[in-house]
Amino acid sequence: MSRFTVVYDANVLYPAPLRDLLMRLAATGLFRARWTDRIHDEWMRNVLKNRPDLDPSKLDATRQNMDSNCHDCLY
Repeated sequence: MSRFTVVYDANVLYPAPLRDLLMRLAATGLFRARWTDRIHDEWMRNVLKNRPDLDPSKLDATRQNMDSNCHDCLY
C-alpha cells in the first residue's frame, strides 16, 4: 500500500469526468484516496442543485460504488 494519501474534496468529485479520472487513478494503487461522508453530501448536493432532473438514487449508487471500490476510503 502506498504511503501517500490524497483527500478528494467535493470540488474534484464534481464534475463527473474528473471524478472518473481520479477514481481510475486511485485504482492504480499509487496513492490512497480518502474522503468523508460530508464530502459525498456536498458534491451530491451540488450536482442535484445544477441538475434537478437527475435521479438522486443514481447518485447514491455512484457514492456506494466509490466506497466499495476504493479500499479504506472513508475517514
